Amino acid sequence: MGISERQWTVKDVADAEVSARLAAELGIDRVLADLLVQRGIRSFEDARSFFRPRLENLHDPFLMTDMDKAVERLHKAISGREKILVYGDYDVDGTTAVAQLYSFVKQFTPKVEFYIPDRYDEGYGLSYKALDWASDNGINLVITLDCGIKAIEKVEYARGKGIEVIICDHHLPEEVLPAAVAILDPKREDCHYPFDDLCGCGVGFKLAQGYVKKYGLDASLLEPLLDLQVVSIASDLVSMTGENRILAYFGLKRLNENPRKGLLAMINLAKLEPGHVGIDDIVFKIGPRINAAGRMESGRLAVELLTATDDKTAFRVAEEINDSNNERKSIDREITQEALEMVQQGRALETENVTIVYNPTWNKGVVGIVASRLVEAFYKPTVVLTKSNGFVTGSARSVQGFDLYSSIESCSELLENFGGHMYAAGLTMKEEYLEEFCKRMNSFVAGNITREELTPVVEIDARLDFSQITPKFTRILKQFQPFGPGNSNPVFLTEDVYDAGNGRKVGAGGLHLKLDLMQESQPYRQIAAIGFNMADFYDYIKAGNPIDICYSIVENFYRGSSTVQLRLKDIRERDELI
Repeated sequence: MGISERQWTVKDVADAEVSARLAAELGIDRVLADLLVQRGIRSFEDARSFFRPRLENLHDPFLMTDMDKAVERLHKAISGREKILVYGDYDVDGTTAVAQLYSFVKQFTPKVEFYIPDRYDEGYGLSYKALDWASDNGINLVITLDCGIKAIEKVEYARGKGIEVIICDHHLPEEVLPAAVAILDPKREDCHYPFDDLCGCGVGFKLAQGYVKKYGLDASLLEPLLDLQVVSIASDLVSMTGENRILAYFGLKRLNENPRKGLLAMINLAKLEPGHVGIDDIVFKIGPRINAAGRMESGRLAVELLTATDDKTAFRVAEEINDSNNERKSIDREITQEALEMVQQGRALETENVTIVYNPTWNKGVVGIVASRLVEAFYKPTVVLTKSNGFVTGSARSVQGFDLYSSIESCSELLENFGGHMYAAGLTMKEEYLEEFCKRMNSFVAGNITREELTPVVEIDARLDFSQITPKFTRILKQFQPFGPGNSNPVFLTEDVYDAGNGRKVGAGGLHLKLDLMQESQPYRQIAAIGFNMADFYDYIKAGNPIDICYSIVENFYRGSSTVQLRLKDIRERDELI
């Protein structure tokens, strides 16, 4: 059995006095009170807001710069029967945002179309091809979602064709903004909106909310949009705090009680339990399938799925997307294996401080997934490149704490275009600049990354004995959901546990571990646990040796029944130091 290479760090209790008072006021376990304090919750009122999110607590959309202009221009287009084009990126955030605003606007005018650019032909962002199509089809107003904040030349091109543009984006803007009729982006320097971590779909929701508010419409018009909100928030990995947590909370409720037909078809095809769909199900099952449409076929399919109004269409499109996802997984596995071998055999372009691999024949649609796999394998900032339309293009992924976007930005004069954020980015360049790009990336990372950032860390929220995992404890812990960045599913540490004797390898190739764990101090209590990709520990555990574990507590649904399960994050022999 291999020693864990990851560092375990147990968080300190931020304020023991506040934690003790909260535990008493709320009548909860001290560990749960510690978790609340870690999340900035210090009073009974804070706790009530956290555990009972309310749509009324969403911010006034008109606090966002240009919201008044955007709402008025949209109303002018609707009332004047102008042709409107809703335009968005081909990933989950973009396609959910387009489906959301398109279905919202369609209630007020039939003169609305949607457009998703082709990943391979047009690439990311607003495209000239789309604007030519809009001009040829008499479009007067284009609304961009999840893109457009850097489209200075494209917006100018649109204006030259008599087309006005409203931009709804959440990416970091440049110093100069496009000459659009309105730009909604909470990351604008001159925007003082109270929450700046909305996803692209979230910015689109604020536009719809602003429209409803300005023209005195029934707020219930916004409720059918909430299932798309949670799919986008979970898939785009924005923080699960503030407005995002409120939108995700009610989005999950909608997704489980009254989902749109396309999402219900996807839930069934993914073999999920209707009524019990959680954030992890979206991240690992629903989101990747929606993404697969844009990676393998066309992002238009995703919007067709998400706007389907009858069961037959929804199921047909969902099946097509599901087939694309199966193909994507197969290609993803092949390219990942090839990329791993490249690094191991010294055929990568760079492996010293950053991993950079390039193969001009790789499928552009899966390079981001492959980059994530390489980060898992080698734990360095990673760039995976292929060739498309005569340019070297690809995706980059980072390690915890390192600002990858800055490293790519430092090479900006070598790039045709780039975009993204701290942990994930995309880029395109001429092949002649590839060698210089690799040198500069390696040098930048070497000068800016710390030893701590190159060491994978398991952050543990609290120590826990199995005796504390009571029905009341798990019921209250469940109310911490929805989980995501900024409100992660807590990770616990329990020491001196062992398998009851039923431990076995499971899954394709026996890669995973299924255990029934007992704690030395609680010899009669067994708790089921699953350890993904932890089969290496099997022989050691099967021999009856004690281990320390860190894990999250999850609810496992199977054939209508619910059980508590520990999802293992890491395992250590008892004599390893923490």
